Amino acid sequence: MTDIQLIQSKIYEIRGQRVMLDRDLAELYQVTTGNLNKAVKRNIKRFPPDFMFQLTKSEFERLKQDLKFQFGISSWGGTRKLPYAFTEQGLAMLSGILNSDVSIEVNINIMRAFVQMRHTLLELNSTQLKIEQMRSELMQLRYDMEETLREQNDINEDTRAQLDALSTALAELQAKPMQTPRQPIGFVQEEEVTYNVKRRCKK
Repeated sequence: MTDIQLIQSKIYEIRGQRVMLDRDLAELYQVTTGNLNKAVKRNIKRFPPDFMFQLTKSEFERLKQDLKFQFGISSWGGTRKLPYAFTEQGLAMLSGILNSDVSIEVNINIMRAFVQMRHTLLELNSTQLKIEQMRSELMQLRYDMEETLREQNDINEDTRAQLDALSTALAELQAKPMQTPRQPIGFVQEEEVTYNVKRRCKK
């Protein structure tokens, strides 16, 4: 696991915001949680409620249950004080009051972790939009295909009706008796002309 992945594993969503807890930050900064919070309290004006807030007991218990469900363990079982949560803005402010080489490197990785998470979320949202678009297009395609099939069924029924009518007409024609051919109008057969000429010669 890379440093950024390790940091991302310690980013939680609480009150609709992505935050990191003081004890996780203290571990990353290689200081005690008490010293970290003392540094924050000395600069408390830099941390308004949208930068930092303390978890309620129910929020902390819910977080522990979630971690236990996800990872099977929770290392916070014996804690007495409710942890403080730092939003992304609070973490950026925190970098201004911790100036050790370790904290600077950690802060850079934290910022990268948050940026990477935003990119990942954007990609996920884009993928979801594409999936929804594909789903919509497939539903439209299915509707169009059903309409086409219905139209084809209608055409086939019309065609069958026309073929039935044609078959009926042919059957009726076949059932009628054959008529004797009529003499063409204005046409004198050769045998009749020869007979008339011979008759005149005898006279």
